[in-house]
Amino acid sequence: MVKSKENSEHYIWGENCDSWVLQDGENLSIKQEKMPSNTSETLHFHKNAQQFFYVLKGKATFYIDEEKIEVPEKNGISIKPLQKYFISNETSEDLEFLVISNPNTNNDRILV
Repeated sequence: MVKSKENSEHYIWGENCDSWVLQDGENLSIKQEKMPSNTSETLHFHKNAQQFFYVLKGKATFYIDEEKIEVPEKNGISIKPLQKYFISNETSEDLEFLVISNPNTNNDRILV
C-alpha cells in the first residue's frame, strides 16, 4: 500500500505538533512530523533506538548533548542511543521532517 499523511495514523504531540505514522514495525518506525513556528519538544534520550531526522521543509534546530546544531531543508542528522537531545523550530515557518527510528521508540523514551 502506498502511504501518505492522508491514509496514515495521526496524533498530536508537544505544543500542537503533528505526527503521521507511515511505518510502525518492531524494528523500524517512520513518521512524518510537522512543528509550528516557535515550538520544541522536551529534552530526552532513547535507551535503544537510533534515529535519523530528515528535514523536508524549513530549518530544524537540534540540541544534542548541549550542542546546538541547525539542520537546513533537504538535510538530515543522526541521533545515537543515549544521546540527550530535543528538536526545536526556532523560525517563523512550519517545520516538516521525517524521523526514522531503529528499533521502534515505543517505551524507549526517557525524559531528562
